[in-house]
Amino acid sequence: MKFTLSNILKGIAIPIAFTVVLFGMFYNVKTEYKIQKLKSENLEFSNIKTRADAHKTAISLVKKMTLDEKIAQLHGGKNLNVLSNLGINVLVNNRFPHIYAGENKRLGIPPWVLSDGPRGARVMHTKVNSVTVFPVAMARGASWDTNLEYRVHEAIGIEMRANETNYAATPCVNVLRHPGWGRAQETYGEDPWHLGSFGIAAVNAIEKHNLMACPKHFALNSIENSRWVVNVDVNERTLREVYLPHFKRIVQQAKPASIMSAYNSVNGEFCGSNKYLLTDILRNEWGFDGFVTTDWLFGLYDGIAGIKAGQNVEMPRQKAYKDHIIKEGLEAGSITEAEIDTLIVQTLRTRLLYLAKEDVRTYTFDDISTSEHIDLARETAEKSMVLIKNESVLPFKEGRGKKIAVIGRLADVPNTGDHGSSDARPPYVVTPYQGIRKMQENLGNQVILNDGTDPQSALQLAKEADEVIVVVGYTYKEEGEFIIFDRNKMAASARAKKRLGTLEEGGDREKLNLIESDELLINTLKGSNKNMVITYIGGSAIDMHTWDAEVPAILFAWYPGMEGGHALANILYGKANPGGKLPFSMARDEKDYPFFTPYTEEITYGYYHGYTLFDKLEKQIPYPFGFGLSYTNFAIGKPKLQNPRIQPGDTLKVAITLKNTGTRAGSEVLQLYVGFKNSEVDRPVKLLRDFKRVYLDARQQETVQLQVATEDLKWYNPDTKQWELDFMDYELYIGTSADEKDLQQRSFTIGPPEQ
Repeated sequence: MKFTLSNILKGIAIPIAFTVVLFGMFYNVKTEYKIQKLKSENLEFSNIKTRADAHKTAISLVKKMTLDEKIAQLHGGKNLNVLSNLGINVLVNNRFPHIYAGENKRLGIPPWVLSDGPRGARVMHTKVNSVTVFPVAMARGASWDTNLEYRVHEAIGIEMRANETNYAATPCVNVLRHPGWGRAQETYGEDPWHLGSFGIAAVNAIEKHNLMACPKHFALNSIENSRWVVNVDVNERTLREVYLPHFKRIVQQAKPASIMSAYNSVNGEFCGSNKYLLTDILRNEWGFDGFVTTDWLFGLYDGIAGIKAGQNVEMPRQKAYKDHIIKEGLEAGSITEAEIDTLIVQTLRTRLLYLAKEDVRTYTFDDISTSEHIDLARETAEKSMVLIKNESVLPFKEGRGKKIAVIGRLADVPNTGDHGSSDARPPYVVTPYQGIRKMQENLGNQVILNDGTDPQSALQLAKEADEVIVVVGYTYKEEGEFIIFDRNKMAASARAKKRLGTLEEGGDREKLNLIESDELLINTLKGSNKNMVITYIGGSAIDMHTWDAEVPAILFAWYPGMEGGHALANILYGKANPGGKLPFSMARDEKDYPFFTPYTEEITYGYYHGYTLFDKLEKQIPYPFGFGLSYTNFAIGKPKLQNPRIQPGDTLKVAITLKNTGTRAGSEVLQLYVGFKNSEVDRPVKLLRDFKRVYLDARQQETVQLQVATEDLKWYNPDTKQWELDFMDYELYIGTSADEKDLQQRSFTIGPPEQ
């Protein structure tokens, strides 16, 4: 959340806020810990080499704790202390403070210190004014480049450590079930396999730098305006095959230190106290041995149920895990001290292991917003942009003496994404207009800005210009984390099925078309200039059916980060070649998507969404999952299967040649899908099971290896409570999008084990 005076006063009464600030000024002004020095100064932890060592030490420490000290390990801090810390730092110092959790000075246990980080290090040190801000996660998902994501999260991790934090509340890997979800920009897309692949890359990069990564929000969190009150009803197959498999892959392959539970309920039980999710599945089935934290402020309502469910830490303040609630539960016998000890040991052993690890490098303030990180932000923006349509317009040709029109209310607005928990403060933001102007003025061209508020003046300019770039989309006001601090108001809106407040920012989009002024601008300008491109700034799919057929070029630039304007100019004028692909399906009519409403107390999530839904309904859509154009062309050879008949436990390996047949360097994303036409149970037409972005020079050819393991082709049988593998013929699809016309088809067989 972006904590500003106006936002806080929307949800908290002025007298309470005033009291909090005064208390903070006199009681709770904190200075930063030296996280790096804690590793070498605490001798008790220096002998920890393995998880077994950490576990043994954690048990020893817990035995030495009083009950009050144990309770203190279960939450981020006392209610008034945390609010006062937030109050003084936000209202007086205008910065989001470090929040310290789990400290025990008597036993020498240092705190863990959280930073958000989907697009940059969230927490600001008092000596740090800004950090590198990258394109949002959805943009990076559109890159289809997990190596790039690794590099981005490594840079974010370095800057988090330089900010003296040691816990990263990233990545967000919730499924984009419907494009109206307000926080779509924080995740990577609609497909669980794609999500899991990016989540693994992010966690591995973060934890390389001795940060405790925290994938979120576990689970089924994809409605924003009702997130604190909505119950998601889901059957077991849908839960297991659609909304959990990416979390499972991340937990088992990347082994993150922590997981963040979601706000919402699942099948009648809030995620923060959902034993089936937190213990039965996460720990007992998947083998997770880190610790679980709640989402902030309203992540846990029943402290006793939370302990029974396996919720380790309530963040950021003590609300459900209050002293008297826990002590009364102990006295009544509804919980035991042994259960509390288990939760603390799970947390402590993980924290101690990270404290004991040697760092791969040192971290200083000089590591923040380095030239390398800024270059990476620009590279990421370039590789994320998706060219949706191009009628031989782009790239614009280089030349001199041109008049270039940059039109739109967002053309010269710093716009890096929502103002919620994913917000990060850059040292500067290059707007689309600034990036284009800097490039073109160096060539002696005239770049004219028109904010589009008067469509007729914009039309006249467009008719006179040699090239027209129209910038449309959203800001934090129209989509993003729902900035509201009143759960009762959220519940009232859910019951009323409409927004009752008027001051909130962000949230879900109730309609998928652009705002009225942007729609009017495009419909006024279309047809006025053959060298026109519509550039979209936003976090998810939009409805373009009223104008997409009548404009010559469309480019999705997303929220492109601090270097977005430079990246956009490079793409438009051919200094960089677009190669991004849609990480979601984009239908012609918003009625084609699954049912979605921002305001509800109950919703059912079905088995199909995105491309699996459109495949099942045999519905052709204009912009399929995995689609995107380039300034060059590619030729794909026939897939060659190493062995077309395999057995359980085997991996199907496929080789395919890819050639850049054009005259400029570029990239293509090869996508491997598996089909289940012969299955006797209801299954998707096909599912993504591997992908690889390949960069090739002009005329260069490469043989690309793709693969899929039989383990990843199973379906969950709710009757046997087992994952089962069909022995049958499967379809193999390889190509450049999920659309049938972009795919080559082969087949392979999985047979029973040979006796």
